[in-house]
Amino acid sequence: MARLAVVLMNLGGPDSAAAVEPFLFNLFSDRAIIGLPNPLRWLIAKMIARQRAPIARQIYAKIGNASPLLPNTEAQGKALETILGGETRIFIAMRYWPPYAAETAKAVQEWDADEIVLLPLYPQFSSTTTASSLADWRRAAEKAGLAAPTRAICCYPDEPGFIAASAENIRRALVEWPGGMSAPRLLLSAHGLPKRTVARGDPYQSQIEMTAAAIRNALNQPGLDSIICYQSRVGPLEWLGPATDAEIRRAGGERRGLIVAPIAFVSEHSETLVELDIEYRHLAVESGVPHYVRVPTVATSPGYIAGLAKLVGEARAGGRAILPEGGKRRCDATFGFCPCAAT
Repeated sequence: MARLAVVLMNLGGPDSAAAVEPFLFNLFSDRAIIGLPNPLRWLIAKMIARQRAPIARQIYAKIGNASPLLPNTEAQGKALETILGGETRIFIAMRYWPPYAAETAKAVQEWDADEIVLLPLYPQFSSTTTASSLADWRRAAEKAGLAAPTRAICCYPDEPGFIAASAENIRRALVEWPGGMSAPRLLLSAHGLPKRTVARGDPYQSQIEMTAAAIRNALNQPGLDSIICYQSRVGPLEWLGPATDAEIRRAGGERRGLIVAPIAFVSEHSETLVELDIEYRHLAVESGVPHYVRVPTVATSPGYIAGLAKLVGEARAGGRAILPEGGKRRCDATFGFCPCAAT
């Protein structure tokens, strides 16, 4: 039986207070984030990391001075490995903090995998996330001398298992909504992106809309008031909107209760545990929102993990291959950053 290595990819996060500044430097020195040549990009990344580190350390102090992203990803990997069975082993490659792609590629080589499937844990493709992680892996694999056939899963914004798990979490919040209170507004919150990145051909916003449409369809509640919004803005650029915090203020002015569902994050980390659970909850209270509920991420939901297993099977069969053979394009032809743009 062929030995299959499945590499789960995510951004990573600092594992201590001391790691916050170097983690931020790794993030902002990525050309996918700041598209300037070195040494200018390096200098700007150092400056931003130094300036943002004190605030970021305060954020991580609220969740034990460390990101829970790696242990959450390990739990997802264990669940996926159980479903896939056979000669399958799950590896993890984080983009901006260990385990880095370089050490993971070396581990895959030492395990002597017969085939490799790259599975980014970003349901919606973006040049700033999926593309960066895949490019990082290509460099690491070449350096490690990996020759095993490799396929990568581009994106899965409306994968049925992911959508079913997301909808079930939202449905539970709707069922538990306090009786006697007016119907809630559902905020489908995604991580933001500068508008100029989208204007250059990034399909992220389009795929967020695919996810939202699929969730609404799965909920099958035509009268439900729902809106897509974006969180986690950084810097002076104009970002996708409407902003989640602005929608919270609007709901407060209208005295509308809120259910907030993260639809671009598949595991808990600072943007959910601090931004949504603490900062935005406080904003909701201040703004007059009568009831605020945050829906959990899909994490290790059986439907989501089963969906990932199905994606791996499709990738092995060639259905979602983008490396190296090319694959089936999901996005409109106007999105030049789509990795399947040449097909």
